[in-house]
Amino acid sequence: MKKFALFGALCALAFTIPSVAAAANATVTVANQSEWEIHQFFLSPAETDKWGPDQLDENVIGKGDSFKLTDIPCNTYDVKLVDEEGDECVVEAVDICGGKGTWTITSKALVACQAETEEDDE
Repeated sequence: MKKFALFGALCALAFTIPSVAAAANATVTVANQSEWEIHQFFLSPAETDKWGPDQLDENVIGKGDSFKLTDIPCNTYDVKLVDEEGDECVVEAVDICGGKGTWTITSKALVACQAETEEDDE
């Protein structure tokens, strides 16, 4: 379930997001600078309660690696990451085409997000 409204405070999560031109579709690079592999990455249009397919498919974003999500329709999405231990991080209301091209995930950001997501699930 989508429970965690954090994108407005994304600075606290240390997702670094540079600009990209607005277009019909976007490309976002997810850079994993955390201590954990990212095993799943889901998107859900913000106005729905259903997660789309795992964007990574059978891929894993290893420690120090990155993964490029391409041809994502411009929209506002909720994002769910699942790490190698099954811990979830949910960030709501991410504007994919709002000007951001790279998301850098750090250990500190992932731990904080997971703690907030678990808290919201209670």
